[in-house]
Amino acid sequence: MKNLGFVFIFFVLFSCKNKKQPDVVEQTRTSGTVKILVDESFSSIIADQIEVFKSDYKNAEFTTIAGNENKIMPAFLNDSIRVMVSSRMLTPEEDKIYRSRSIVPKTSRFAIDGISLLTQKNDLDSNITVDEVIQILKGTSTSGKQLVFDNAYSSTLRYFKELAQITELPKKGVYTLQSNNDVIKYVSENKNFIGVVGVNWLLSNNSNMTSYIARVKMMGVKNIKGKKGDNAYYRPEQANLISGIYPFLRNVYIINCEGRDGLGTGFANWLMSPRGQLIVLRSGLGPHKMMSRDFNLKNTN
Repeated sequence: MKNLGFVFIFFVLFSCKNKKQPDVVEQTRTSGTVKILVDESFSSIIADQIEVFKSDYKNAEFTTIAGNENKIMPAFLNDSIRVMVSSRMLTPEEDKIYRSRSIVPKTSRFAIDGISLLTQKNDLDSNITVDEVIQILKGTSTSGKQLVFDNAYSSTLRYFKELAQITELPKKGVYTLQSNNDVIKYVSENKNFIGVVGVNWLLSNNSNMTSYIARVKMMGVKNIKGKKGDNAYYRPEQANLISGIYPFLRNVYIINCEGRDGLGTGFANWLMSPRGQLIVLRSGLGPHKMMSRDFNLKNTN
């Protein structure tokens, strides 16, 4: 009986040893897992890029966390997530935080976004100057026009506060809501308000917003005298983003602080590749670099 007991134990241990272990996906530029913080203004273009990337590389898994700029930046600086998509680069102080950990941040611009000003479609006044926008932001405007932003912590509002060189908003004339969709809805239903929304968000396919978007239009903007785009009113159309003639432009960056050669590095390189840049072009934004087109002309005679 003792011998039978030993035999039984031997077979149990042998079967456990030979039980198939779960496959562990290697962490490389095209496989493994990565978490990415994304400024919500660019969540649509990043979702498109990830979809195509994963169609080529089946063993790549992404977790994206979208939010406004002021709320995702602390998570990035606290080292809980090391890849981020933002409309600004790290400040020198923020850069030092990672370098103190022996990690050199790698920042790459992969797209050019425009910030559109929206008004009701039946509004006869569909143009505005940069000077007028600055006056509204400073609280010195007498035009009666009012600006509506997505939220108080967004990269869009930061952009315009820096433009007007202000640290606080005026008590009247500038308001914040909760989201880009809230801005579009509000402008479509209220006169004399100008909504401020990123072009990428506006062009993203959102079936729930179709009826509201149909009731608004993008305004033309004339730049400050002496700057590019000061000769006419330009809308944030793709050609004007690429040429830089539309006044309200911002770069879109991917900041990689993985500190190793992993999936974050591979995805950052993908965004800069011809295929990644083609996706940017098709999204309606301006690509970082226009890809050349080669034609092979054959003599058919």
